[in-house]
Amino acid sequence: MVERGVARGLVAACLSAALMPLNSTMIAVAIPAIAAETQQSASVVTQALVATYLVAAIALQSPGGKLGDRLGHWKVLALGQITMAAGALLGFLAPNLPVLATSRILMAAGGAVVVPATLALIRLELPADRRGRAFGAFGAVMSLAAGIGPILGGELVRLFGWPSVFLANLPVLALSAAIAASTAHPKRAAAPAARFDVVGSVLLTGLLTAIVAGLQIGGAAGGLALVIGLAMIAPFVWAERRAGDPVIAFALFRSRTFAAGTLLVALINMVMYALLFEIPLLLDARFDLGASRIGQLLVFMMIAMVITSLAAGRLTDQFGSRPLAVSGTLVCIVSVALMRIGALNDPSQLRLPLVLLGVGVGLANPAAQNASLASVASASSGMAAGISSTMRYLGGVAGVVVLGSLLDLEGSRISVLAEHRSILTVFLFVLAAGLVCAALLGPSSEDARDDRSAGTDSSPPGARRPRTGPAR
Repeated sequence: MVERGVARGLVAACLSAALMPLNSTMIAVAIPAIAAETQQSASVVTQALVATYLVAAIALQSPGGKLGDRLGHWKVLALGQITMAAGALLGFLAPNLPVLATSRILMAAGGAVVVPATLALIRLELPADRRGRAFGAFGAVMSLAAGIGPILGGELVRLFGWPSVFLANLPVLALSAAIAASTAHPKRAAAPAARFDVVGSVLLTGLLTAIVAGLQIGGAAGGLALVIGLAMIAPFVWAERRAGDPVIAFALFRSRTFAAGTLLVALINMVMYALLFEIPLLLDARFDLGASRIGQLLVFMMIAMVITSLAAGRLTDQFGSRPLAVSGTLVCIVSVALMRIGALNDPSQLRLPLVLLGVGVGLANPAAQNASLASVASASSGMAAGISSTMRYLGGVAGVVVLGSLLDLEGSRISVLAEHRSILTVFLFVLAAGLVCAALLGPSSEDARDDRSAGTDSSPPGARRPRTGPAR
């Protein structure tokens, strides 16, 4: 049984973590009002408030997870909540766009600490037979937060003005922090003697920032940023192999289940996020649909994803991760195939494929998350959660990049449909790779293994351990 206090604390952590996807989508509806007040173009405001948030969220996840391994995930959760609150308050009071951009970076930095801490706490605080439903609930909450962001943001801007999208974070953070602080936390193991991997964290942040920025910017400047980011990989690997307690231990990827589960999360999200952007553009170009009708179609996918994520968690606990991950990926393939072969003479023809996509993502994501984190030792839970969260966001960015390179909305309706099918063909290959990853996840017996088999040694992965002697 899970202690009631621990359950309350995990609910509070999930509440704080949900603010990260909520803020990533809620700001979109406030951009026109912010652009008008700051006398900047909408594109400039989007780059300042959306792109910077995304880059910071991706680049800081792994260092944030590693910080939790060293300081304790409950303590780091509180630190992330404080950082998010500081960013939200600064955004509410911001007098100009540069200060607003700074507030968004602070909020993303706080979220980049809170999300891995929450995932790690689910891994550490719950018994193996309860983790699946917890990861399912976590996925449902995160999906729901992203989905309602534009709706909630629109109402806040309409009633109270754009600063309210920042202020709305504070009562949620205050409530979740109070609940988390009121629960008893187990004693944390001593932090590794080695110093925090500052060099590795800086190099990782730099290379991810350059790569993501390069993919988003495009053109000559984007190409230069990509070259710089790729050039930083070699020194990062060199530094990590020599670090006493690396921010990313490459030994984690020796686990087939961790590597396959993490990659599956990235591939599934690559397809999902790209289609979330592409479907509205396609429907508008082909049928001149308004935002309201497009939203009504997409909400079917969101509802299916949330409901299925909740059910998938319990099914994962019962049947194991691999069957759920394989089933979910297959449903995603069927969904994309139906879109690919459909004539699309009416927008309603997308309703069933979108529902199936929501079901597939809802089945596969919690199972992959559960399997990948169950395969690592407790002492590396934060690092593993940070890597998984980073890959999730990188998958989304890669999907949008593929979309931007293949979709041209300036052509005829027939050519737009042809490009749509080309994109779906690419995504069928992506999901086929995802199916291989799902099949490579550990069998059900591995999902339930505890720290006696995953390893409770608090030393970092790859560190030298005694050759002989009984395990403690």
